[in-house]
Amino acid sequence: MSTVLASGQEKQSQKEVLPVALAAMGVVFGDIGTSPLYTMKEVFSGSHAVPVTPDNVLGILSLVFWALTIVVSLKYIMYIMRADNRGEGGIMALTSLALRTNKSPRMGAAMAALGLFGAALFYGDGVITPAISVLSAVEGLEVVTPAFKPYVLPISLVVLTGLFLIQSKGTARVGAIFGPVMLFWFTTLGALGALNVMRHPDVLRAINPVYAVAFFANNQWHGFLALGAVVLAITGGEALYADMGHFGRRPIKLAWFGYVFPALYLNYLGQGALILDNPLAVKSPFYLLVPEPLLLPMVALSTLATIIASQAVISGAFSLTKQAVQLGYCPRIHIIHTSEKEVGQIYVPNVNWMLLGAVIALVIGFHSSSALASAYGIAVTLTMMIDTVLAFVVVRALWQWTLGQAILFLALFFTVDFAFFTANSVKIFDGGWFPLAMGLAVHTLLMTWKKGRAALTERMRVDTMPLDLFIQSMFHDPPIRVPGMGVFMTTAPDGVPRALLHNLLHNKVLHARVVLVNVVTEDIPYVPDAERVRVEELDFGFYRVFVRYGFKDDPDIPAALEMCETQGLPFELMETSFFLGRETLIPRVGSSLNAWRERLFILMFRNAHSAAEFFCIPANRVVEFGTQIEL
Repeated sequence: MSTVLASGQEKQSQKEVLPVALAAMGVVFGDIGTSPLYTMKEVFSGSHAVPVTPDNVLGILSLVFWALTIVVSLKYIMYIMRADNRGEGGIMALTSLALRTNKSPRMGAAMAALGLFGAALFYGDGVITPAISVLSAVEGLEVVTPAFKPYVLPISLVVLTGLFLIQSKGTARVGAIFGPVMLFWFTTLGALGALNVMRHPDVLRAINPVYAVAFFANNQWHGFLALGAVVLAITGGEALYADMGHFGRRPIKLAWFGYVFPALYLNYLGQGALILDNPLAVKSPFYLLVPEPLLLPMVALSTLATIIASQAVISGAFSLTKQAVQLGYCPRIHIIHTSEKEVGQIYVPNVNWMLLGAVIALVIGFHSSSALASAYGIAVTLTMMIDTVLAFVVVRALWQWTLGQAILFLALFFTVDFAFFTANSVKIFDGGWFPLAMGLAVHTLLMTWKKGRAALTERMRVDTMPLDLFIQSMFHDPPIRVPGMGVFMTTAPDGVPRALLHNLLHNKVLHARVVLVNVVTEDIPYVPDAERVRVEELDFGFYRVFVRYGFKDDPDIPAALEMCETQGLPFELMETSFFLGRETLIPRVGSSLNAWRERLFILMFRNAHSAAEFFCIPANRVVEFGTQIEL
């Protein structure tokens, strides 16, 4: 129960919560906070535009309110955010919690695949969010004067390219301004909305759900399709849960209910009031709320807000990639830490350039935010459905809810999620295929690596000599021992690493102390230093060291070995040699992998990052032995 209920973060005092809530505004709410730029516009002038009538305006405003209330406020903040993996949130954390409750291997594999697919969809969201957000902000220039229209696309591309180019510098310095900027952004949203609500206070009636029901009754199938645009108001809602580990549940809850939600909905109400007064305002209801002298400053502020929203998504993609590497779903990849103080500040070059290329292709291919809106929503709604299914398992098994309570939870939230997903599914051929294709591609890569590593481990296990027999043989024919420590990384602590056999075969010697290091990544975010290492002393100068990391920890084998001194294994880096195996994989007829998956795994394996660098082992202390393995 301690892993599920709120952690120590919930015990923050009011003085501590307020600054954290402000910081959360700059990261957690960027995506959902920029949705007013395009949501109402897409409802009334998008691909499935709703006729502009007073009843329809009130109906849409009612749908937006209840979507924000049911999906964001109730589902994520009130329920799912209580399911934390030692303070961490996100679909990977939820998947880990669901897997702990499962006793069936087949069901466990299904839930793992489902959670992994939800994580893979995030990369599609990481491409679309920057593209649609920045485009919609810069399109405000067209409202200033139509003469700016030819420059919208080039300016958007310059802004987006600049955003990805600065990732290698880190966000530690500029990150401090994110919270105040987004606070000013939400204040501006609320103020602009309130001014128009005062001119047309009748829109406040939209909070009544009767108007949402009447909207469906009057518009029927067309009204249902409008949910495909309404869902844009809640895109980014899942980020509240994903970013919980950085800020805690209480600050996010305070920021949402105390400021963000009221300011957001006031802006939607203001846009609705403007449309009621002037139906032609549907071409850009957000920017037409702004007094003409303030249009250019508002475009600048909107662009800055969308950059901050995009930054949060990009950083999320980096973090998710690191977690995938740690959990064994992704090959070792080059990860750069951009801050000495903040552990989570990382930069992943490969992912950065992949996202940039996809974003540029997306902007050039779709040209406008309205066209991109067709591609948006599919990935988000599918992820939300997966969250609901995994959360059902958690509330039933970990929270010990009755079956009736759990089914009620599932029925309410899954029905809403499924309605949004179904309404968005008609957009698949208009662009919705893009996030699905990207998610499927990433999921295929992740599953290929996981299955390939399992096949490789099994193949090596079959060919591995038992360690106890090897040590016994040392007594009968002892090799020459040389001073110092020899460290061998191994995935099978009961077997003899190939690098050790190669060293003995070629060099005819063993070090005075031979240490076999086995690294295990737990399904928790961090492992305390006190639980990091465990040392087992064996015969003949052999030691086994078990090193544990969480999926958000940074592996550092020399640092871990230094901790072994308290358990009777002294460590001196300059007297230690690290022996690593460099395997060359060869395809084999009869492999447990499909032919295409086997070739893909070999390609990924060949391009994996150096183990020495990944484990922070100094290059001048490493000896590598090559070997060929048939899969």
